[in-house]
Amino acid sequence: MHPEEEPNINEQLLFRALLTPYRSLGKLGFTLMMLTFGFVSLVTGLVFLSHGAWPVFGYFGLDVLLLWLAFRYNNRAALASEEVSISRTLLLIRKTSPRGKVQEITYNPFWTRFDVRRHHEYGVTHMAVSGSGNTTEIGAFLNPEDRETFATEFGRALATTKLG
Repeated sequence: MHPEEEPNINEQLLFRALLTPYRSLGKLGFTLMMLTFGFVSLVTGLVFLSHGAWPVFGYFGLDVLLLWLAFRYNNRAALASEEVSISRTLLLIRKTSPRGKVQEITYNPFWTRFDVRRHHEYGVTHMAVSGSGNTTEIGAFLNPEDRETFATEFGRALATTKLG
């Protein structure tokens, strides 16, 4: 970012949104699910073990491990976020990866275009901001209802900024 493009912290924000992936299963739900799944796998594995099918017992433990790894990966991806803010002179998109890497993309709101693709059954399927030869996708991890809400509010805020 060039010094002349440095955002004015005191400038009034017209729009600000923090976008985060939705996860329906919290920590307590995850713990209860893993305990239940682990218990059922243990009991079922013990039944097979008591009938002499000892190799099956190990596969039930492998199922629990694979489920735990899948949810761990899913919850790691939930650490990603996008912060979108608009002022009279600056549109800032701050993307944070699940590993914590931050990327900031800035646009002049007067020369920015907001592209929204819609599907007749699913609603908003893609959102991107473009300007100055660059394009930045936003909200890719949102569900269709949240994309629709964000697209409406962001589009309104961007239009308000351009009207001055």
